[in-house]
Amino acid sequence: MPVENDLRLSIIVPVYNRPDEVAELLESLSHQTNKNFEVLVIEDGSTLKCDKVCQRYGDKLNLHYYFKPNSGRSETRNYGMNHANGNYFIIFDSDCIMPEEYVELAIKHLTTTYVDCYGGPDAASHSFNDMQKAISYAMTSFMTTGGIRGGKNVKEFTPRSFNMGISKEAYQKVGGYKNMIGEDIDLSLRLKEAGFKSQLFPDVYVYHKRRVNLKKFFWQVNTFGKARLLLNKLHPGSLKLIHTLPAIFTLSNVCLVLLAILSAIFKHSYWWVWLVPIICYILTVFIGSFIKNKKISIAFLSIAASFAQLFGYGLGLIDEFFTRKASRKNQEELYK
Repeated sequence: MPVENDLRLSIIVPVYNRPDEVAELLESLSHQTNKNFEVLVIEDGSTLKCDKVCQRYGDKLNLHYYFKPNSGRSETRNYGMNHANGNYFIIFDSDCIMPEEYVELAIKHLTTTYVDCYGGPDAASHSFNDMQKAISYAMTSFMTTGGIRGGKNVKEFTPRSFNMGISKEAYQKVGGYKNMIGEDIDLSLRLKEAGFKSQLFPDVYVYHKRRVNLKKFFWQVNTFGKARLLLNKLHPGSLKLIHTLPAIFTLSNVCLVLLAILSAIFKHSYWWVWLVPIICYILTVFIGSFIKNKKISIAFLSIAASFAQLFGYGLGLIDEFFTRKASRKNQEELYK
């Protein structure tokens, strides 16, 4: 096992037109209880640059700012790791905020149960607005994602790039991120196939702001759904039953609503029975969110966010199953 002095941490932050988010992220890093790390902010050809934001933290952090032509988040993360001085890289999205103990806890885990790749969950900060908290619930609740994105009982965890650590050795062995949708899951699967061990550090979480409205959130998770079939083609067997549940949920809800409408048209007395499963699910989400967030408005928004999450992902997977548009486009990028 490495001792703390053996670890040289490099935090990599790709950013595109989000100076305000970078300011919040750097502010949280400046308050870490352990500051044994460097930070690399990689500007991916932004027109709204964050160089002045980085200058404000030059005396608070070991901070390096780079500007490069726009090439996408995968190449931007690789660029950061290629310019890092450390031997262990931590990847964050620019819309994340770190709790004060993040680095301290990450080092503690790596010096007691070292792994070449780790991932941590995400949570909602008390400073988030109601919609951000509702979306956070939709992405972390057992009722929506089955707990696979960081629940404590996860048996096999796939680290994702909003909160992911990877050793320099592992990065050099597998070659970093590919320019594709689902690039972080692809990297995690390639690490596993190369024999590197990944692990969930459940207490090494970040506050992830995610998308701030339902429309953007829907299309984000729709892309996640499309990515699953491409990932399964590249990594046969990676598509599990739990990944198909949003599509099953979507089709089931549509069928139940249609059956209720047809029953009402034909004047069946108990037409509403078809809607009982949907109503039960809505109540379960409402109660779960209210218990967690202690606020009725967030509980109501969590219902909308949960349906956006499941329908968005499910429709993305269904669309990709029949059209293969995203797979063809991304394979052209991978092999051109």
